[in-house]
Amino acid sequence: MQLYSSALSLFSRKVEIALAEKGLAFDRVMVPFTQTVGYSPKHPEVLAINPKGQVPVLIDGDLKLYDSTVILEYLEDAYPTPALYHASPGGRAQCRLWDVYADEILLAPVRALMHRTGPRPADPQCWLDLEAAAEVAKGQIAQHFTHIDQQLAGKAYLCGTFSVADIAMFVTVLYSQRLGGPSIKGHAALHAWYSGLELRAAFARVVDEIAAADRALSVPVDGAYA
Repeated sequence: MQLYSSALSLFSRKVEIALAEKGLAFDRVMVPFTQTVGYSPKHPEVLAINPKGQVPVLIDGDLKLYDSTVILEYLEDAYPTPALYHASPGGRAQCRLWDVYADEILLAPVRALMHRTGPRPADPQCWLDLEAAAEVAKGQIAQHFTHIDQQLAGKAYLCGTFSVADIAMFVTVLYSQRLGGPSIKGHAALHAWYSGLELRAAFARVVDEIAAADRALSVPVDGAYA
């Protein structure tokens, strides 16, 4: 099994955690990335497999897949133990909804903070405009944190037992924190959930590797990990 990943690819890190939690061996190919040119030039193997030209890309024998959600669902079907989705149709659907929430709903305002790790634009007004949008986004992220905190009250995991829902949400929350988003410390259930996942080996490794990648590649962000 081979995974095309990248140091600061949120979606690739989801897949890495899932592979590790399932105990699946894989060769990791790290696609080059910089804050100035991004993934340019695109990796030829990634381009050949994914029409979007993005990581993650997973190769398992003759099968070639892209899109983190598709990859996670394939891994569950092909390697069902240990399970990362619920056995019941309703439970599986709930896991998928949380995956969507992390990838599309919470990540939407988190994207408004991503300029912070790159070089500042030459035009000072451009930076001020980006930061004004970021402040609005931080309020939206805080509202999402309140919702997630409420859903986690009295529970160790989002869907009752550990699942892909926790993997997807953890990585998106992690990215909000490294980008100087609102702190999770004021949300007791969310903070306890996040801290517990951070102790798992697969999660801890990703956290450490992202921090190391930021030290090597990114501009320091004020308020990161507050």
